[in-house]
Amino acid sequence: MSKMNGNGASKHDATLARRAPTPGKATILAIGKAFPSQLVPQECLVEGYMRDTKCDDASIKEKLERLCKTTTVKTRYTVMSKEILEKYPELATEGSPTIKQRLEIANPAVVEMALNASIACIDEWGGSVKDITHIVYVSSSEIRLPGGDLYLATQLGLRNDVGRVMLYFLGCYGGVTGLRVAKDIAENNPGSRVLLTTSETTILGFRPPNKARPYDLVGAALFGDGAAAVIIGADPVIGKESPFMELNYAVQQFLPGTQDVIDGRLSEEGINFKLGRDLPQKIEDNIEEFCRKLMSKAGLTEFNDLFWAVHPGGPAILNRLESNLKLNKGKLGCSRRALMDYGNVSSNTIVYVLEYMKEELKREGGEEWGLALAFGPGITFEGILLRGL
Repeated sequence: MSKMNGNGASKHDATLARRAPTPGKATILAIGKAFPSQLVPQECLVEGYMRDTKCDDASIKEKLERLCKTTTVKTRYTVMSKEILEKYPELATEGSPTIKQRLEIANPAVVEMALNASIACIDEWGGSVKDITHIVYVSSSEIRLPGGDLYLATQLGLRNDVGRVMLYFLGCYGGVTGLRVAKDIAENNPGSRVLLTTSETTILGFRPPNKARPYDLVGAALFGDGAAAVIIGADPVIGKESPFMELNYAVQQFLPGTQDVIDGRLSEEGINFKLGRDLPQKIEDNIEEFCRKLMSKAGLTEFNDLFWAVHPGGPAILNRLESNLKLNKGKLGCSRRALMDYGNVSSNTIVYVLEYMKEELKREGGEEWGLALAFGPGITFEGILLRGL
């Protein structure tokens, strides 16, 4: 029996009323998300961070307060807690070799969040876990063999012949890479249903502030924890599945000679990041050409005729993209909203943006075409030409 929506129309009728998916093209069928229990309002972060790291440097506190205001973040979730710091006080001690302790916390936390996001996504999809043929697992927050993909598949009860792909340490562009890889799998394996899961925590990078590492404060002010999941498949079953977005065409590109602009190194103390001050400028200098390469596949020429799902690495990148492409005010609204509500959650964040975009696309007269964009180490650009359904 068809389920009825609020207007008295059946779910089957509502599906037919939307744009039809292109045969053979991958579509997003469902989205889920999950977070750790610790919610941190931005106005409480400075006092908590200074207390937890036992830092009493007034200049560092002043700088962190300033950064917290400029990030535009309002709330974030974090795995780190008072209980963890009581158990592992060495995490807040400068120079302590703590990679073993960090992984003891991060590895199970990342899988637990991925599991909860996947369950929420599968519930929205309405299918059976036995119908999932492939899993794409994205994380820059765990290190072990076997990887979290196997633990997640086992805990979800997936078939033991499920095709598994791990994408590790891609950073902020990992979510769009995951979408691209899932798209390729779905389109080249007729009837497949791909579970994409991303899960991240800042545990590996948590440390006391040090004036020799100014980026640590940026990370403290900007990054958060969480997980996301997406079901992707081509040729959705009408009446049973509800696709809302088509992954029409995907491109990855790196900028030669920029591998040191975003630099991450794993050490006995965790992971250390350095960001070049020229990162926003490098993106600004190359973004128009990259976008036009994607748009050309659908004969599109006007940026303001599109909807935009951009990974919000920070407000400076969004502001420069908006200015450079002369986007109308509000075009990056979903990206700014995700940044405000969750912070930069690395690979997950693009999925949070797409979830907000899902609501935007429901309105009558919404744009048909859009772009999903993310940037990360390399400097690497990931982009997907999207089509609203």
